[in-house]
Amino acid sequence: MIAIIDYDAGNIKSVEKALQSLGQEVVLTRDKDVLLNADKVILPGVGAFGDAMDRLNEYGLTDTIKKIVEKNTPFLGICLGLQLLFDSSEEAPGVKGLGILKGRIVRFPSDMGLKIPQIGWNELKQPNKGRLFKGIEDGEFVYFVHSYYLIADDIKDVVATTQYGVTVHASVERGNVFACQFHPEKSSDVGLRILRNFIELEV
Repeated sequence: MIAIIDYDAGNIKSVEKALQSLGQEVVLTRDKDVLLNADKVILPGVGAFGDAMDRLNEYGLTDTIKKIVEKNTPFLGICLGLQLLFDSSEEAPGVKGLGILKGRIVRFPSDMGLKIPQIGWNELKQPNKGRLFKGIEDGEFVYFVHSYYLIADDIKDVVATTQYGVTVHASVERGNVFACQFHPEKSSDVGLRILRNFIELEV
């Protein structure tokens, strides 16, 4: 059973539908016992870093997420869910993130003529071969919606990058923790393959 963390963020239902289309039993929940006993857990979301952390703290989910990761349960952050895994974001100065991964969440430069947020399909490159990208070649396109992006501390964690004026660390993996800045659930066949790879993971 795959548990999706319900913390009132946007885009959660589309992740649920994508997993169900792949034949998975999915539960959308904030029940701590259900989350801790799930086979795999996903933290999706679209929204603001500060508001999201407020809700995770309000629902008592911050410690639960850390316990899930400590149990070695495969854990996937998507879009805002990726950003929340890090210590902080320029979007919400002073707000503490989950601190599970190390890196910086920064805003796209305003002096490069970029449309912010970035919305649309971008090409992926794979500097390190990740388990989420089994069977996926360099040059595939996936769907992004974001104004802030990750610069990971350890380049060995980075399994996919994209270019949008700057180099975006688009997907990272460390141990049982996986995260994508893009939306696999909205990225057609490539995205479904990424989700299937997550489903089939054995950590």
